[in-house]
Amino acid sequence: MKQFFLIPAIGAVLALSGCQPAAPTYISSGGNMQIPQINVSATGQADVAPDRAIVTAGVMTQGKTAREAMMANATLMTAVYDELEAAGIPKKNVTTSQLSLQPRFDYRDRRSPKIDGYDARNNVTVKADDLDKVGPMLDALVAAGVNNINGVNFTVKDPKAARDKARDDAIRAAKDQAEAMAAAAGVKLGKLMSLSESGGYNPRPVAYARMEMAADGGGATPISAGEQTMSVTVNMSYAIAE
Repeated sequence: MKQFFLIPAIGAVLALSGCQPAAPTYISSGGNMQIPQINVSATGQADVAPDRAIVTAGVMTQGKTAREAMMANATLMTAVYDELEAAGIPKKNVTTSQLSLQPRFDYRDRRSPKIDGYDARNNVTVKADDLDKVGPMLDALVAAGVNNINGVNFTVKDPKAARDKARDDAIRAAKDQAEAMAAAAGVKLGKLMSLSESGGYNPRPVAYARMEMAADGGGATPISAGEQTMSVTVNMSYAIAE
């Protein structure tokens, strides 16, 4: 029968909230030994200004017949595309994201509901790289007939530089912590055994209610992209040198 002996390992986890001890290392008397390690993790962050806005907007129309609803929708959407072209948005940056036609029922006689007309919806997703034009573009779309704006998401076209900086900061912080723990424990830090990372950022949506009030108020819709935070978390394991 194999017997196992518990030998505590030196461990640390570096996070924004502080440090916690790592799990102990187990050594089997059968000869399969796990090398004692110091395990650390750290998170690096970098602020970056968005340089692209993604707008989802569209038109909902109604008609007594399916043809009437679709024709009304097509008329308004043609004006929407004209406004986007006038705003300098390339056609490749405009994608149809929803196109639907559904019957509208009259339920006054619940035993036998009847079709009382049709609802047609056509939404497009627009990428705009000139953030200063996003507000005026939204106002122009509303003037052209858009009656459904799902929101604005701000993104970064090339987040590599910010991600690299966040990663460098995380690795530096994790390594410093591992060295400090080893020195405090009176051991030497060995070679790096493993390294992994995770992380990212989430675009911030702009609420439709804000855009609706600005459009009704007669002024240009105010849009503020602000800054977004790119974060990368690294997990590193160092051997304890003998």
